[in-house]
Amino acid sequence: MNFKFNIDSKIFEDYYNADYFQKTKEILDIYKPNQKVTMQWFQRKENTVVCGISLICEILKQSGAKDLDIKGLSDGDVVMPNEPVLKITGKYSQFAHFEGLFDGILARASTIATNAYNLKKAANGKSILNMNDRADAYVNQQIDGYASIVGGINNLVTYASFEYTQTKPYLQGTMPHALIASFDGDLIKAAQAYKDTFRDNNLVVLVDYNNDCINDSLLVANHFKDKLFAVRVDTSMALVDKSLQGLTEQENELHGVNPTLIKKLRLALDEKGHNNVKIIVSSGFDENKIKWFEKENTPVDVYGVGEAIVKNKISFTGDLVRIDGKNQAKVGRGNISSSRIKSIKYI
Repeated sequence: MNFKFNIDSKIFEDYYNADYFQKTKEILDIYKPNQKVTMQWFQRKENTVVCGISLICEILKQSGAKDLDIKGLSDGDVVMPNEPVLKITGKYSQFAHFEGLFDGILARASTIATNAYNLKKAANGKSILNMNDRADAYVNQQIDGYASIVGGINNLVTYASFEYTQTKPYLQGTMPHALIASFDGDLIKAAQAYKDTFRDNNLVVLVDYNNDCINDSLLVANHFKDKLFAVRVDTSMALVDKSLQGLTEQENELHGVNPTLIKKLRLALDEKGHNNVKIIVSSGFDENKIKWFEKENTPVDVYGVGEAIVKNKISFTGDLVRIDGKNQAKVGRGNISSSRIKSIKYI
């Protein structure tokens, strides 16, 4: 997919750039105006999905920087520790003030892309709904949406998340608990209001409001019949669903959304002829919880994931490694050769 990045003009006014990098740029403009350097970026974690290269190239393009030689990997490539992902050669004064900004772009985007990739892999090809909007600040939604898609998850829930994709977002969200509460806990009235208001949306009903997922799922399935697309189970880990409260557990495996509950729900729906109703699960899902559900052959159609999209932070480091064609670097941060990085045309 081709991305079109809308760059905040304040980037070029040093609004987001660390002061000491800006000061370095001003010093070099005076004392080393023609000095050419090579800067490289790398990270230290296994199997990292690189993301942010395209955005960095667009920033350099719009900055007016000229005659830079850029070599890098492509967004979506998987790298190992200490493997260069990007090298920029040219007058340092043209990009010195972006050093920290580029560290952050690679860190944020690669973290999201790597998590998305691992979650998708754990789900064995099943759909994942990226609900990260509730897990972090709204200002990250554009870059997070871009990185999520690079990592393999393209089911997003906000318009901002699609900003870089050049595609018209098609949002098919479910209802929040607040909507049910607004109808005095009446699930049918809340679902009917949703259906009548958004007639072109699939009807997906949240069924854990009363902590009675199976009975409430059957209630809405019997009422809406073939108009019901899916039910979503979002039970808190602090609770055990009413249908499981007679069972014995050893390690909280019956709390929250769990395989036993979902298997029982699928069986109940099928027995009443609602085989086509899909099951969406959310609440605390990460890579390990999805693997648990898949190992148990749990009949899930869609996993909703929020906080896990932003966990396991991956940090990148940018270092000067060559000055005017000669090796020059901090000890332990020398120039690393790579046969994988390729020339990138940025203008």
